[in-house]
Amino acid sequence: MELKLISKKEDYSSRIIKIKNVIIGDGSLVVIAGPCAVETRDQIFKTAEFVKSQGASILRGGAFKPRTSPYSFQGLGEEGLKLLKEAGEAYQLPVISEVMDTREVSLLAEYADILQIGARNMQNYSLLKEVGKIKKPVMLKRGMAATLEDWLLAAEYIASEGNEDIILCERGIRTFEGYTRNTLDLSAVPLAKDISVLPVIVDPSHGTGLRQLIKPMSRAAIAAGADGLMIEVHPMPEGALSDGHQSLNFREFEDLMEQLTPIHQCLRK
Repeated sequence: MELKLISKKEDYSSRIIKIKNVIIGDGSLVVIAGPCAVETRDQIFKTAEFVKSQGASILRGGAFKPRTSPYSFQGLGEEGLKLLKEAGEAYQLPVISEVMDTREVSLLAEYADILQIGARNMQNYSLLKEVGKIKKPVMLKRGMAATLEDWLLAAEYIASEGNEDIILCERGIRTFEGYTRNTLDLSAVPLAKDISVLPVIVDPSHGTGLRQLIKPMSRAAIAAGADGLMIEVHPMPEGALSDGHQSLNFREFEDLMEQLTPIHQCLRK
């Protein structure tokens, strides 16, 4: 595998990425939390206030949603980005949102602190090159059928354009298993960290697609060495316009955060 820019160097140091007051890759536990999609001002502000109170570091929220069905909710577009940014500023949380098209990169960069490349776009090389030209961190999700090599070479595409502030995100791959949405490959976490200098976070919401599996897989991800987690949280998951079945409600997210801290502290010792 030809990784000229993101491969682990001789000193074994890893890349540390700073986004406002948040640092990823320095050994601290970073939790990105929020709804799959920004739906209303009330929804995103309530969620931002709560996840901040529970220790989340970054607010997530989709404005442009790539959905399997063209008839599903596609997001609020720029209005969703405005609401996300307002909520983030109100509660002092950096924000992350997905960019789907090369034509939207400058728009997303205007509102979001981190640009997310979703699984469906992991090998959209034109998009990877475009986000490689901006001066904002990029979170690269692993594709649904991508090997570890595919994923890391996609990151190399971004780095080759000058942007080395890349965060890898393991979010599950498609296998023969039909009970879960995807198969969460936690072995990819230590492998990616061993091969590359990039921090790795885990998305157990998409990784499993089942609310009851988010907590145990989050605990396992931290134990495997992940630098952080990306968790879908919604005030009322049963009424969510996107991915409510894999979103935690406020009480469930509070329970999760209480469970993570002891595991992380134990590993650091």
